[in-house]
Amino acid sequence: MFSTVCTLVKYPRSRPSRCPAPVTTALEGPSSPAPQPSPISSQWSCISVRPATPASSRIHLCVLWSSGYLGIAYYNTSDSTIYFMPDAPDHESLQLLQRVLDEIDPQSVVTSAKQDENMTRFLGKLASQEHREPKRPEIILLPSVDFGLEISKQRLLSGNYSFIPDSMTTTEKILFLSSIIPFDCLLTVRALGGLLKFLGRRRIGVELEDYNVSIPILGFKKFALTHLVSIDQDTYRLWFTRPTQDLEELNSRLDVIQFFLLPQNLDMAQMLHRLLGHIKNVPLILKRMKLSHTKVSDWQVLYKTVYSALGLRDACRSLPQSIQLFRDIAQEFSDDLHHIASLIGKVVDFEGSLAENRFTVLPNIDPEIDEKKRRLTGLPSFLTEVARKELENLDPRIPSCSVIYIPLIGFLLCIPRLPSMVETSDFEIEGLDFMFLSEEKLHYRSARTKELDALLGDLHCDIRDQETLLMYQLQCQVLARAAVLTQVLDLASRLDVLLALASAARDYGYSRPRYSPRLLGVRIQNGRHPLMELCARTFVPNSAECGGYKGRVKVITGPNSSGKSIYLKQVGLITFMALVGSFVPAEEAEIGAVDAIFTRIHSCESISLGLSTFMIDLNQQVAKAVNNATERSLVLIDEFGKGTNTVDGLALLAAVIRHWLALGPTCPHIFVATNFLSLIQLQLLPQGPLVQYLTMETCEDGNDLVFFYQVCEGVANASHASHTAAQAGLPEKLVARGKEVSDLICSGKPIKPVKELLKEKQMENCQMLVDKFLKLDLEDPSLDLDIFMRQEVLPAAATIL
Repeated sequence: MFSTVCTLVKYPRSRPSRCPAPVTTALEGPSSPAPQPSPISSQWSCISVRPATPASSRIHLCVLWSSGYLGIAYYNTSDSTIYFMPDAPDHESLQLLQRVLDEIDPQSVVTSAKQDENMTRFLGKLASQEHREPKRPEIILLPSVDFGLEISKQRLLSGNYSFIPDSMTTTEKILFLSSIIPFDCLLTVRALGGLLKFLGRRRIGVELEDYNVSIPILGFKKFALTHLVSIDQDTYRLWFTRPTQDLEELNSRLDVIQFFLLPQNLDMAQMLHRLLGHIKNVPLILKRMKLSHTKVSDWQVLYKTVYSALGLRDACRSLPQSIQLFRDIAQEFSDDLHHIASLIGKVVDFEGSLAENRFTVLPNIDPEIDEKKRRLTGLPSFLTEVARKELENLDPRIPSCSVIYIPLIGFLLCIPRLPSMVETSDFEIEGLDFMFLSEEKLHYRSARTKELDALLGDLHCDIRDQETLLMYQLQCQVLARAAVLTQVLDLASRLDVLLALASAARDYGYSRPRYSPRLLGVRIQNGRHPLMELCARTFVPNSAECGGYKGRVKVITGPNSSGKSIYLKQVGLITFMALVGSFVPAEEAEIGAVDAIFTRIHSCESISLGLSTFMIDLNQQVAKAVNNATERSLVLIDEFGKGTNTVDGLALLAAVIRHWLALGPTCPHIFVATNFLSLIQLQLLPQGPLVQYLTMETCEDGNDLVFFYQVCEGVANASHASHTAAQAGLPEKLVARGKEVSDLICSGKPIKPVKELLKEKQMENCQMLVDKFLKLDLEDPSLDLDIFMRQEVLPAAATIL
């Protein structure tokens, strides 16, 4: 773990909400002067302070960063509410965290004392920004144990919250909180736990009250940054985690896609794609360079990456500079790249490095290294001559000898072991120092080999040391220009994604969406499901519109397999694709101000809360949508209540929709697909312009049901479950019986057993009774016929008659 260099500032317990004086310290290295600590005792470390803001508008932020993800929670004293952001990916430079700080302007930032190097550096820079006074926040480091996952869950679940009725049981309280707090976002849960610990210690808002008075917490709410769209955990993936509402950014992405859709630009797209194939994971290489763990392959990869980046720059300079991405690549890919490529190409001997599996340099880089390599190359012939002279001075019985060089040991005289050399004492030769025996060869130091050691030294080690020094100097040159390499990866990855989106738009006939800030919702003309249309022989497109005051809640009914779920997913995917700057599978699409997308496809969930595991079959994501959706949110609900008791599921669905309808003009845009026809038949929803009923068009052709997969206004009059069952391959008799039972239930008539099945059961019972009689042994003296009749015959007869 990275060691944090900071100054501990001590202050008395009687003033928990103040630090004694502004303190600045650097986290980037030990060279920064550190102020002397105060002798007053305390438990926390404080990096910087800022003047107190009015109590009515103080914000206390808790943040954790780990493995590229950010967990954020903060407490606002003006409304006594805790706000949280579900785990969100962030760059190593913590750009998302900086946006959060700029937007909410916290008075204090709470985090763990054990932090990643990037977070430590970020906090150090934040603490050292003297020019930001009085906006510089107080940074508080708590022990890492206060951010433990299990203890944070317990702290959240055991809290005393005024918005939770006292009548709730423990289980009900857990279920209620789990519908608001994303317990599957582990960093956020830890941040919430750390924030509660901090609030309890500082006694925020109740500093002058008795200790038994708890911190006022009137609610937990999810928050999203301005101009960012919130995507729930079931919807987002990787690069699409934080879609933007910045129209300039979205249109700049679409401009790139549209440019590469032009036929005359196809060759350029293919050439850029080939160059992008050589751009690799540069941050990982830079990280290894910082640790001096660079591999031979890293230099090759870096060399290809830099030259490919220069190729991208030259290509983008020939493209229209009116497109932002082309202009950024042309400008940001500076001459530092050429300098890096030139240095690597002139210094690194790639062929030699691969052969020796270590960093080697080319000739004419260092004269001293060249001279030592020349000596090392000429050693074989030179040592042969030395060995000839050594042999002249040896015992005539010794037939041959050789002089060898072993790195780290030096030069040795090597002679074969003679048959007379049995004991160790036999190895002693006058004028030679015995070293060791290996493979029936004796190794000695002689006067000449000692002279060679003094004259030539350990050539291998010397060459390696000098080449390692050159590699270190080269690494320093590269790391000094690391910023441009990081920018290369960022811009190249954007170009790569947009080239892929352009290829998909070309292959599947996607169109460019339009953005309208005045439209609260979406309009889709002849939209298609991007995956389903590839699986079906013919795909029926459907339009969708949700904007304005009318039809904010769309209730969609229809038979199973008629396309309800596909339609919902289609609306969500098209909206989602437009919000990340992609062309969409529709003739036209106009996207308005959408701040969040909530989806829920039918299934039960299992959620672990530390105490025990509960099966949540009341569609938790719908509960989160109820708590967090605004009038600009798009909510997609499919078969809410499935897996629940039918009456309970129907009642819950009606209650959820009525809750939203009661909001009037601030009601979210909701698409609900359901098989609860009683929702309409029993008139459980209020009448009004907010509700619009849609169905999937079908046609009955005799006993067959024909699906048109077309959305139209209206209500389905039946679920046609029997037809769906027959299509699934269930036996004809079983389907007929199911339809018969359904009709009996609808008409309120009693359900009677099937006569044929009853006859078969009677025959089975008769046969069983006959078998019992045949097994009787009338000669058995212990047989009691009265008991046999009462216990065996009469009960069986009741099932037969």
